[in-house]
Amino acid sequence: MLPDQRLVLLLEAEFFGVAPGAYTGAERKGREGKFKLADNGTIFLDEIGDMPLPLQAKLLRVLQEQEVEPLGSNQLHKINVRVIAATSRDLASMVAQGVFRADLYYRLHVLPIRLPRLIDRLEDLEPLADALLDDIARRSGLPHKALASDALERLAQHGWPGNIRELRNVLEQAALMTDDLLLTARHLSIVPNASKPAAPAEPPAVPMPDPAAPIKPLPQAIAELEMRAIREALATTGGNKLAAAKLLGISRATLYEKLGAAEDAGS
Repeated sequence: MLPDQRLVLLLEAEFFGVAPGAYTGAERKGREGKFKLADNGTIFLDEIGDMPLPLQAKLLRVLQEQEVEPLGSNQLHKINVRVIAATSRDLASMVAQGVFRADLYYRLHVLPIRLPRLIDRLEDLEPLADALLDDIARRSGLPHKALASDALERLAQHGWPGNIRELRNVLEQAALMTDDLLLTARHLSIVPNASKPAAPAEPPAVPMPDPAAPIKPLPQAIAELEMRAIREALATTGGNKLAAAKLLGISRATLYEKLGAAEDAGS
């Protein structure tokens, strides 16, 4: 078995559970997955953009059908789970490249919340740094250390491509490498006046519903969402229907069927 296949199986077992005796070494009583444990609650999926394509299809089924099938089982279990997903990657670009399923993207991209980069919220730099230094002191057992004004200026000049994680790394290294209680610019292992990165391309905004607009029947809303995804896929592939079908994760016959239904509805 290839390493990628083993990874998919491990993640599938972690997410959806394992039936008793599903494979050699599996627990005799089986094991419930994270989705089943989160039933009637909320599950947080971090770095969703790193999920392998085969597992994306299984996750999409869980989101659409609200049921899970444990690894090695043919029995479905109904679940009611609220899903919150996060990523530091540009999913819209990944959809265009064919490495992230368009249907899963639109299924997840219902209520997007975009967190600004650290470079875009420098006014929060001082309280963030103070909170991080307080946590570093608590975890290390060392006295709390403060930042001098020149250290804050140096931090504000940096580009922060690694955002908060990079800030914590810089502060933790500075705090652990000196006994001084006041950290100055010379304690910081960053280059002054580092060029700031260009803003990444924003993924296409999903329009929020107009409260005054009439509610559409669910089948109509789903059909319109599907057609929008199909039009975007065709635009991305230059009208190549086979490539668009692969991008959408559906068969070419299904794509033609949906296009034909849309033409009949418009005629």
